Amino acid sequence: MKFVISDSMETLINMLNFFIVLTFLFFTGCNPKTQLLQVSDAASVTSKDTTNFPTDTSSSNSPVLFDSADYDQRCIALSNGDKSGRWPVKTMYPKAGAILPFKRVVAYYGNFYSKQMGILGELPEEEMLNKLKTEIAKWEKADSTTPVQPALQYIAATAQESACRDGKYRLRMPFKEIDKAIVMAKKIDAIVVLDIQVGKSTVQKEIPLLEKYLSMPNVHLGIDPEFSMKNGAVPGTEVGTYDAADINYVSDYLASLVQKYSLPPKILILHRFTRRMITNYRSIKTLPEVQFVMDMDGWGSAAKKKNTYSQFISTEPVQFTGFKIFYKNDTKRVGEKQEMQPADVLKLTPKPIYIQYQ
Repeated sequence: MKFVISDSMETLINMLNFFIVLTFLFFTGCNPKTQLLQVSDAASVTSKDTTNFPTDTSSSNSPVLFDSADYDQRCIALSNGDKSGRWPVKTMYPKAGAILPFKRVVAYYGNFYSKQMGILGELPEEEMLNKLKTEIAKWEKADSTTPVQPALQYIAATAQESACRDGKYRLRMPFKEIDKAIVMAKKIDAIVVLDIQVGKSTVQKEIPLLEKYLSMPNVHLGIDPEFSMKNGAVPGTEVGTYDAADINYVSDYLASLVQKYSLPPKILILHRFTRRMITNYRSIKTLPEVQFVMDMDGWGSAAKKKNTYSQFISTEPVQFTGFKIFYKNDTKRVGEKQEMQPADVLKLTPKPIYIQYQ
């Protein structure tokens, strides 16, 4: 703890009066699946975009306590009886205000310009939000010990089949579309996750353009290696990749924003359904300012999804895990009657703490 002492208003009879203010310092320890969005390049914006965006007012000046015992207990529960020694992952504690593992995030994913890229853009707003509330109720019933944090995961940069004006094969969404996601999220007390498909660009070029949004306490980040085309291929023709060096750049950048703007920790979601999508995973750094989620992003039958999770998520631990559920690709496309339900997903080892619906 630290004591800050201020002088009294005046000196009386050569004696000083002090007011002591006590301040506490807390220690915390898709197989190729997505239809590429085809929109006119006129919709693309750069960092010069001056669109007004909503000011978040959800943060509070009240001190936030961090319960390390509760954190440890919840991480052990998520390990779901793991016998391999991989889970729970031994990392430093997050900064106070962390969402994970105190809440399970349940997110709707997509883009407002496309009904094919996910449920977020497929349904009218009110219908979509009500459907998300229904899924949240299912998760709260399946795991009453873990509150649910709603989320809207908006694809803010989409990979393209054509080069675009700068030859980078990615299309940045207008800021007014990101504003729309933030306003929509507030209606259900949801966080927002901005998802990035870089195409032939890089995270070093794309992520800093979103600083004004990532500096908000309720906005987090997802990066999709499927569409990171380091080998020069056209997005959608091959599965892309990120190395630990790319991921560490992103986490360092997010940590710098957390420090600069006095924010709670950021969640960073990494999509994955093959081993090559994430290389040198052992070199990924964990930081108190950033919470990592390795998200199983493959579609198919329940058996296939469980196998992908076991091979590429469970065996290469970083911190937390996620699981994507496809309303159409997990059912009609593979002859299943319904997508996996919360009770099915909670049988996985470890239990995912981040759930996406597409």
